[in-house]
Amino acid sequence: MIMKSSVAELREAARLIRRDIIDIAYLAEGPSHPGPALSIADILAALYFRVMDADPRNPGWAERDRLVLSKGHACPAVYAALAGRGYFDRAWLTTVRRLGSRLQGHPDMNKTPGIDITSGSLGNGLSLGLGIALALRLLRKNCGVFVILGDGELQEGMIWEAVMAASAQKADNLTAIVDYNHFQSCGGTDEIVPLEPMRAKWESFNWNVFEINGHDMEEIVSRLEMAKRFTGRPTVIIAHTVKGKGVSFMEADNSWHQRIPSKEQYDTAMRELAGGSE
Repeated sequence: MIMKSSVAELREAARLIRRDIIDIAYLAEGPSHPGPALSIADILAALYFRVMDADPRNPGWAERDRLVLSKGHACPAVYAALAGRGYFDRAWLTTVRRLGSRLQGHPDMNKTPGIDITSGSLGNGLSLGLGIALALRLLRKNCGVFVILGDGELQEGMIWEAVMAASAQKADNLTAIVDYNHFQSCGGTDEIVPLEPMRAKWESFNWNVFEINGHDMEEIVSRLEMAKRFTGRPTVIIAHTVKGKGVSFMEADNSWHQRIPSKEQYDTAMRELAGGSE
């Protein structure tokens, strides 16, 4: 079941996802990861509310498109999208990272409806996504697999083994999305292990490459829908994003990679993310 939300509706969905991320960061048992979650809110809104074929009433539907959140620590964004899409009661969002909760600090497919694969060990997600994509092809199912990668984890050798294998297998039902916000947990990627030339790397492995503004909803939707139709080889979308996007004091401040906001910071963030009718 594909939703055909308009671009305006998708922007609103992304705003609500960001508000939920801030709620989760404030209420979670221990620090969550607001910075890397906020940077993918627009991408997730486009996927869940426009591009992906999925049925919240039947999370295990065999014909669904799949999502692998390789950067599993950013799961508050996925939890918010799943709740907004109707996979589970929004009240669950107040329980993230708590003992006994079905929403843990990394996504768990055995606990959370709508999670297609358990993730969080960085560097594994693209291999997992490729395996799912090839299995779906063997089963003759016309399903897409989307893998959201952190830019820091592209420093892992296993990523590039999967890039090479996906190309060799012509896995055109696989789309990688790089959240290129130029930060990893310990600092800037440009200072730790520079990733450029990013586009040329993927092109050299014979991937179809799109490069976008990861916060421009029209551009996001256009390239995701093109990727889903593309045949013959896998696609990567290099999404230029801002870590902490949407909250002024979090944007491009890597201290918000994993941190709990104070009450004053929470109130400021929620004011900044308030809609016109609020």
